[in-house]
Amino acid sequence: MAGMVTALTAFVVTAVLGRWMVPYLHRLKYGQTILDIGPRWHKKKEGTPTMGGLMFIIGIIVASAAGYFTYQMNTDVIMPLAGAAGSRLFAGLMMAAGYGFIGFVDDYIKVVKKRNLGLTPRQKLLMQIIVAACYLLAMHVSGDRSTMLVIPLVGQIDLGLFYYPFVVFVLLAVTNAVNLTDGIDGLASCVTLVVAVGFMAVSSILGFFEINILATALAGACLGFLVWNFYPAKIFMGDTGSMFLGGLVGALAFGVGLPILLVPMGIVYVCEAGSVILQVISFKTTGKRIFKMSPIHHHFEMSGWSEMKIDLIFSLVAAAGCAIGVWLVTTL
Repeated sequence: MAGMVTALTAFVVTAVLGRWMVPYLHRLKYGQTILDIGPRWHKKKEGTPTMGGLMFIIGIIVASAAGYFTYQMNTDVIMPLAGAAGSRLFAGLMMAAGYGFIGFVDDYIKVVKKRNLGLTPRQKLLMQIIVAACYLLAMHVSGDRSTMLVIPLVGQIDLGLFYYPFVVFVLLAVTNAVNLTDGIDGLASCVTLVVAVGFMAVSSILGFFEINILATALAGACLGFLVWNFYPAKIFMGDTGSMFLGGLVGALAFGVGLPILLVPMGIVYVCEAGSVILQVISFKTTGKRIFKMSPIHHHFEMSGWSEMKIDLIFSLVAAAGCAIGVWLVTTL
């Protein structure tokens, strides 16, 4: 019952908000500026409203609250907000909102202040570290103080004090990887929808009902956003949305105690970020490029793939990765 309420609320709130937000952002002239470093045919997208991530941020927050209270009313198991379970839900949600706020500031500087580079890398990194540290603090206060890293088929490793910089590194990595994935119409939304469904399965298997609520809200909101974001996109999520999604995916992985699942289940994100890293290293050391353009979705775009084909293939790859992740969980 809670899952149905959560998914439906997230979808409806996000999709309905689009009917108001798309024309509103048009009137404000909060349109995307397409830089010359991308494929030249993307220039036709110039002026498409951005910051659309606000739609699903609101949808996910409302749906998570609705799912939480529905769950409380239909079960004898109490999930207090101050407990570990409640913190996994709401601290994870607030962490994602913190990353979304960083993305919003970045978008605002680009769109309103007309400074295309937005926040400086140093400013963005510092803010991201602070958000991750606040998430760690919230979990620590709630009583979730384990420093164990669980690796399916291998066992457990106690990272001790190294666990904390590990968490910060992983959260920054996944947030920025999802940000890189948001490069063509519907891609980040489609891939994250698949990943959310994967974590719905994982959380159900492991009995993390609070994370199941969060994953269900994410899936419903991504589907609602695709009503407006699928090719040809009527609105872009901007850094506001992509950084929120990255933070929430990280919260799901740490919420079930298995951040290692981000490797198979987030394989698309890994490839997107990895392609950028490899491209930079190759160009700086040899003067040659490995890909026609990075991130890797642009390589396939430059090779003649349509945006819808990239959305489909990348989503299928994500689904395969999620299937592996779910299987790994069953081995625990």
